[in-house]
Amino acid sequence: MTPVPAPRPALDPARVAVPLGWRLEITESTPSTNALVADRARAGEEHGLVVVAEHQTEGRGRLGRVWEAPARTSLTFSVLLRPDVPANDWPWLPLLTGYAVQAALADRLPHISLKWPNDVLVEECKVAGILVERIETPTGPAAVVGIGINVAQTLDELPVALATSVELETGEPVDRTDLLGQVLGSLHGLQGLLDDPGALRTAYADVCSTLGREVDLHLPADEVRRGEALDIDSRGALVVSTADGTLTVGAGDVIHVRPQQ
Repeated sequence: MTPVPAPRPALDPARVAVPLGWRLEITESTPSTNALVADRARAGEEHGLVVVAEHQTEGRGRLGRVWEAPARTSLTFSVLLRPDVPANDWPWLPLLTGYAVQAALADRLPHISLKWPNDVLVEECKVAGILVERIETPTGPAAVVGIGINVAQTLDELPVALATSVELETGEPVDRTDLLGQVLGSLHGLQGLLDDPGALRTAYADVCSTLGREVDLHLPADEVRRGEALDIDSRGALVVSTADGTLTVGAGDVIHVRPQQ
């Protein structure tokens, strides 16, 4: 019989290092923190709201995927941002978020990297996922930045085989309260890179394990194209060399092709 894990400790809001000007709310359970924050944004909520769920029951990932985890085993939260940057630079926000999460975890997980656009991997196993949604509000466009990090899941609690958790990788307990503060601080501190897409492009490319890899691109209409990931362009799109020429992809699912044994 598989042993039942001991109860996990709740987040301690008094100890979370919340960036100056941001506001933290913790709820025991909600279907989706992104949906909750989007509703608050449409009602006039200002930049910097952070909503964390101890248990997210209907979490969404990219491309409509479902994201679930047992209560208090992960960090599932959404941040309301109102970036003051040109519309052409908004596509960089999901990549910036991935970079910020990678940077926050790098001291614990030395082999951490990013799969374009913003899956956070330890080697080839996913440890965190991100969903950024742009919404229209009465005071202008807003970004709802949703982040889910596998923190304390056991192997039996992970949703898919190619997933991992911080504790599985480090082999020791992780204080979710401290980790939440680290990730929020990283996202807050790196926001300025949106004003310098060239610097963000360089920083992102340095930790993106997709570049130089053979990949399968799963595009709309069930089209799949294989090629070598060459570069990130000036808008954050992935540049891939295929048998039919160079392809630039702004959206789609990327699968790293494993080398033949």
